[in-house]
Amino acid sequence: MNKRASLPGASELFRPTKSPAVDAPTRATEPEVADAEAVPTPTGRVKHDHKITVYFSEEELNALEDANLALRRAHGIRVDRGRLVRVAVARAVADLVDNGDESFLVAELRAQ
Repeated sequence: MNKRASLPGASELFRPTKSPAVDAPTRATEPEVADAEAVPTPTGRVKHDHKITVYFSEEELNALEDANLALRRAHGIRVDRGRLVRVAVARAVADLVDNGDESFLVAELRAQ
């Protein structure tokens, strides 16, 4: 009687982080800027090189969850919170690059 557990192979455990469908950028998530290298592009399901920790208030986290549910229910879009945040950051940075002092980001941060 063999007491050794049968485990799946590495190819079964790990799936690729990129697929041809994910690699193709879409208009909805890619900010339009004059200098494309200056603005990060939000990414889908890919391996990321860096990690940051962001703290949210209960109200902010609930709003993020509500947005995620609205995307799923009304638009059939399933994404994780990290991707939502990356898209929002990319848009804010694109707006800053495009509009400078008149950007939403500058106005919002000055108001705080």
